[in-house]
Amino acid sequence: MLTRILRTYLRPYGSLIGAVLLLQLLQTVATLYLPTLNANIVDQGVVKGDTAYIVRTGAVMLGVTLFQISCAIGAVYFGARTAMALGRDLRAAIFARVLSFSAREVGHFGAPSLITRTTNDVQQVQLLTLMISTLFLSAPITCVGGIILAVRQDGPLSGVLLVSVPALIGLIGLIVVRMGPLFRSMQERIDRVNQVLREQITGIRVIRAFVRDEHERLRFAEANRTLTDVSLATGKLMALMFPTVMLVVNISSVGVVWFGAHRIDSGGMQVGSLIAFLSYLIQILIAIMMATFMFIMIPRAQVCADRIQEILDTESTVTLPEHPVTNVPARGEVEFRDVSFHFPGAEEPVLRDITLVARQGETIGLIGSTGSGKTTVINLIARLFDATSGTVLIDGVDIRELGAETLAHIVGVVPQTPYLFSGTVASNLRYGKPRATDEELWRALEIAQAAAFVREMPGGLAAPIAQGGTNVSGGQRQRLAIARALVLRPEIYVFDDSFSALDYATDAALRDALHRETADATVIIVAQRVSTIREADRILVLDGGRITAAGTHAELMQSSDTYREIVLSQLTEEEAA
Repeated sequence: MLTRILRTYLRPYGSLIGAVLLLQLLQTVATLYLPTLNANIVDQGVVKGDTAYIVRTGAVMLGVTLFQISCAIGAVYFGARTAMALGRDLRAAIFARVLSFSAREVGHFGAPSLITRTTNDVQQVQLLTLMISTLFLSAPITCVGGIILAVRQDGPLSGVLLVSVPALIGLIGLIVVRMGPLFRSMQERIDRVNQVLREQITGIRVIRAFVRDEHERLRFAEANRTLTDVSLATGKLMALMFPTVMLVVNISSVGVVWFGAHRIDSGGMQVGSLIAFLSYLIQILIAIMMATFMFIMIPRAQVCADRIQEILDTESTVTLPEHPVTNVPARGEVEFRDVSFHFPGAEEPVLRDITLVARQGETIGLIGSTGSGKTTVINLIARLFDATSGTVLIDGVDIRELGAETLAHIVGVVPQTPYLFSGTVASNLRYGKPRATDEELWRALEIAQAAAFVREMPGGLAAPIAQGGTNVSGGQRQRLAIARALVLRPEIYVFDDSFSALDYATDAALRDALHRETADATVIIVAQRVSTIREADRILVLDGGRITAAGTHAELMQSSDTYREIVLSQLTEEEAA
């Protein structure tokens, strides 16, 4: 997967990669040329006492060094640009893919894992690309060139390389093989830490309310400890890398000096050649040591690439049509035809054979016990899921044939748990209609019974809203979410238990204002409180994923035991009548 990702996302940057290769080649050639010049200074200058030769050759060495530094700087510059571009493109690709996911795929991966894959995992692949550009490309050139030049200096002494190089590669290979599983475990532990931390930050009020601080502290400590244990195990293996390399380097250097001294004593080798050979040996082994950086990072980057590719290869179960319908008759009609839905692997379907029609100007109420499938009906209308069987139609068109923007302008959804984005009141209200005027925003706020508290906020429409709307109350969040849907003025309004945090007086005033505003629209309300839907034109009772009864409040009180039981659990006989 790592090779696949690099091949795919580095293809547009071929010119930058070519520049890195050329500069690394020139830098390495310059680096390899320096020991030869140094050997010439010793043999031709120092031994013969030729000061002029020493000065001339020293000047050449200085020039080669400056050239080598310039090439190294250029290689790092172009390599960094390539790596950063890769990271940018990968993050954009993951983000685009996640946006296309249905609620099913998001629930499968989980928000903490998606965040880790978009940030930490991409960073590991990006860092590997940078290391390849700055270290790994020069390593094989240095090894091959160093071996050739070392053999040219003295063939018999090159036998040391036949022992030291394979020994170093074998020892590093043993360490790297053991690191792969640890890196995969480390990424999973990072996911777990992110999950626990996210839950604790989001649920801080619940934690404080139930005085569970110590429990949550221990829970985080356990997740943190498991990550630490895996990190320590990985760190111990990484710590073996450099001592292993240095051990081989030092033993090889001793061997070269030992055998080289005998070669010099017998007249088969000059002192300068021994110095150059030793320099090439160290360059070869240092190149292998630089490659160990890659061997350390490749297993972790491979794990991260697998996780990234898993996201990129996952197709959404809600697919957009190739030729979407964008022009539909504005009737605001919703129809379910024998619709069933079940989650993958579930033994029982959530919905079974749902058939209903909601027409323009009609208010439909949905009520039922917890788990009866009310929210799933709403999710199917908003196309957060697609029906397993049957068809959902909007204005006579299969919802799967509608374009995403068309559906968003026809259906305005206020979810069960309203979410506000960081910004201002105005930016949240304009989320579905960016060009809405201030007059439209205030009108929507008036209908949603939110204008009074917004005026009291410092700045009014410009008042800041924290991420998730945590700086306003639950009831205020619900009213702002309702106002956001009203600004869009869709043909179909869907309220998923969107009045649960409101007091009865505000609930009644809001429903009265909504009735006047949405007289020509279709309204579907999911509610737990009977008072919210008792005035609806039709009330549908869901039980076990089926519509078991339908009618007005008065009719259902006579015909449906389930509905009557729900009503009497909230109201007295007199209030229900």
